[in-house]
Amino acid sequence: MIIVLVAEEMAGLQVLKALARSQHLLVGVLTSPQETSHDGSTSLWRIAQDMGYKTWPAKLVQDHVLAESLGTAQIDLLLNVHSLYIIHQDVLAVPRLGAYNLHPGPLPRYAGLNSVSWAIYRGEKEYGVTIHKMEAGIDTGATVLQEFFPIADEDTALTLSFKCTQRGVALMLKLLDTVSATPDDLHLVPQDLSRREYFGTEVPQGGRLCWLDSAENVVNLIRACDYFPFYSPWGHATTWLGSDKLGVIKACRTGLMSHAAPGTVGQVSNSGALVAAGDEWVLVKKLKRGGTYLGAADVLRSGGRLDPSGQSTRV
Repeated sequence: MIIVLVAEEMAGLQVLKALARSQHLLVGVLTSPQETSHDGSTSLWRIAQDMGYKTWPAKLVQDHVLAESLGTAQIDLLLNVHSLYIIHQDVLAVPRLGAYNLHPGPLPRYAGLNSVSWAIYRGEKEYGVTIHKMEAGIDTGATVLQEFFPIADEDTALTLSFKCTQRGVALMLKLLDTVSATPDDLHLVPQDLSRREYFGTEVPQGGRLCWLDSAENVVNLIRACDYFPFYSPWGHATTWLGSDKLGVIKACRTGLMSHAAPGTVGQVSNSGALVAAGDEWVLVKKLKRGGTYLGAADVLRSGGRLDPSGQSTRV
């Protein structure tokens, strides 16, 4: 098959490498034209070029003119992997066998952006990845492959993203095998749009921790923001210690009931600092103050108190 790939991030890189090993002809890669990624590693743009593939800026998918260029290449399949540009309907109409998107979430319930973080924040115990046929709109179109898996209590946005990449790339390879061998075996299942939830760029609670809340909810927000040591689209969960704004990077539940005022700092040790939530003590392990990451024991002192409400307007 003749394929064009629109891709970003680690999942896009894994699909690129898989296509390079396959018998399929990859005619080009549309991705962000940068030399390095958020984490400082070599970008997908540079890697694709080093592998000998033609690259175009990913934003070109929004332009109907791209359809003319791809039409002359007789494209069979367009694969979209973690690219966030809305593809023009004329471009979607070009591939003979269709255009398919890998979405790092279970559709239709988690459409849109940062769905991994939203699932953790909302306390979901199960998650999934989806491949769907692309139509006009965002994360619409019939699903063709989907896999579900548990969310562990210790999962962060980073580790859950890794799980999505691993399972999503495997689904994409399964899609390729099916489309190239027996395309009639591909079952299109229309999405039940009455169950659809769409998430945008907003960050719940403005990313601010409310220690009056339950320990579960406090820790879920911290985990949902946690891509450490990589860039987080939600930033870090934040709290105030006096006039100091702190990012809370790592924390976990203890199961220990607390009768202290929410936000109170309890025992401090090498493992971290206990902070009272509305019902339990939370073990805070890592903080960020200014541009520096620090152990909680380097910042917090027993008897101190973090702003409990999360409503501070200080800047």
